[in-house]
Amino acid sequence: METKRRALGKGLEQLFSNEVIDFDNFENDIIKEAKSNDIIEISLDEIRSNPYQPRKTFVDDTLKELAESIKEVGIVQPVLVKKSIKGYELIAGERRTKAARLAGLEKIPAIIKDFSDQEMMEIALIENIQREDLNPIDEANAYENIIKVSGMTQEEFARKFGKSRSYVTNMLGLLNLPNNTKRLVQDKKISMGHARALSKIEDNMKIDELATKVVVNSMSVRDLEKMIAEEDLPKKNKIVRITETRNIRNAIYERVLREKVGTKVKIGKRKVEIPFDSDKDLERILDILGIRIEGE
Repeated sequence: METKRRALGKGLEQLFSNEVIDFDNFENDIIKEAKSNDIIEISLDEIRSNPYQPRKTFVDDTLKELAESIKEVGIVQPVLVKKSIKGYELIAGERRTKAARLAGLEKIPAIIKDFSDQEMMEIALIENIQREDLNPIDEANAYENIIKVSGMTQEEFARKFGKSRSYVTNMLGLLNLPNNTKRLVQDKKISMGHARALSKIEDNMKIDELATKVVVNSMSVRDLEKMIAEEDLPKKNKIVRITETRNIRNAIYERVLREKVGTKVKIGKRKVEIPFDSDKDLERILDILGIRIEGE
């Protein structure tokens, strides 16, 4: 464990584990471990949004409030960024960055970290669902993307993100809704409860019709469920959107190797990937694996 902690740092170790992640602790740990010269001022013009940011809309009023606070006290907590080919990509701190622009700042304090695409997706999702309500459709899309990229089963995903398996299944079921109804969910004109009831209906035209009735008549979830039952509408067959083909044996091997070398290991098609941060980190991994290079 000590080897792992030295290799990853406390914040990253928590991210790569199978334990439920607390984003505030994760971010605070990274900031605490950062040395004074690790926090640098970066031009806002050089920073681009996290390409895996699940939130598609930001509430103007809350951004304006944060911008006013920044004008008064400045940026209290640095954002996390990743160096890219041109400038930087945000890992965490989208709202702070947008609010800083509103406040008229030209630069923002940042800590540079190197994360994989999957890790950036996970961090963006965790920040949004733990710090601020994410609309259900954006949340469901983020769930699906992470499960596809990571190869996690729904059960593994639920455990890592502190959700029940049934909650994750219901969220993914929202992606089967027709687009018009999805927009009503995104605009918060119908609730998650309404959307969940509608997602079980087979006929998309009927779904849109009922969704409109919910909005026009201000129907409760119970009223909607009663109407669906009375009309005896055909239900969808159980659809598994994500095929859970992850090899259980490989998952066990990955876990054992991760504990052995102190970094995340991925076993794919006939290959094993062991990432490293630096030449020194590579030497550490080779030493653990008992690999010696003659002449060194």
